[in-house]
Amino acid sequence: MELNREHFRAIIFHNFRRGLSRQECFDELNSLYSDKAPSYSTVKNWYNEFNRGRCSIQDESRAGRPKSVVVPEKINAVRELIKQDRHVTYREIEASLDISMTSINKILHEHLSVKKICSRWIPHNLTNAQKKARVDWCKEMLEKYIQGTSKAVYNIYTGDESWIYAYEPETKQQSTVWVFQDEAKPTKVVRGRSTSKQMIACFFGINGHVATVALEQRRTVNSEWYTTICLPETSDQIVRERPVGESIISNAHTMDVYRTMIGRYLLFSSHQ
Repeated sequence: MELNREHFRAIIFHNFRRGLSRQECFDELNSLYSDKAPSYSTVKNWYNEFNRGRCSIQDESRAGRPKSVVVPEKINAVRELIKQDRHVTYREIEASLDISMTSINKILHEHLSVKKICSRWIPHNLTNAQKKARVDWCKEMLEKYIQGTSKAVYNIYTGDESWIYAYEPETKQQSTVWVFQDEAKPTKVVRGRSTSKQMIACFFGINGHVATVALEQRRTVNSEWYTTICLPETSDQIVRERPVGESIISNAHTMDVYRTMIGRYLLFSSHQ
């Protein structure tokens, strides 16, 4: 049987009771157990403890955290904190569970296999019907322009409306969340709510920006606004840039398409 620390402490205590000196105790242990024997400083420390009246050879309990807190209970507690708040930080976990940063890091990456990544920004949360409408529109355009090989694609102008907010959006670091190994990468809609905002429609073609039209207060984005205000302003700008030729202005939010002929330009708007 291999001797452990408590076995050697018992032998030291026995030699202490026999009346051997520290050196005599150390020499005896060294002759019997060679390099496995405790050091002279260890023998000296235990002689001092026994001289102070100590009789126990067990380690005394110490105040503070245990040597290891990476136990199933703590692992499950960290998992629940992440599920409750995907933005939770190391310091918040430390304050909540009273465990060290080193233990938190070990639990997160070795036991839970989580990593903190930025949410991928997307322009809209689309319904299945909206996604299908976009796919159908793209297929129609590919067929119309021979899979993109027709030079007529250069005559297409496209646009979309967007809210301009009066505050700075959430930073990249603020948008990071904890993600478990088997979960999909998170996404978030770019825009958020604000008490101060302005709706604009922006149109551009192959050569860049063409026109930006702001929505007047108390008006609604609909087919009337597009055909009476938005498209005329955009078409006038296109005529100034390209006085000859046919162009298409598209905005495909629904499958309803409104056609207006202005000069030799074919303008498309898809709002109801």
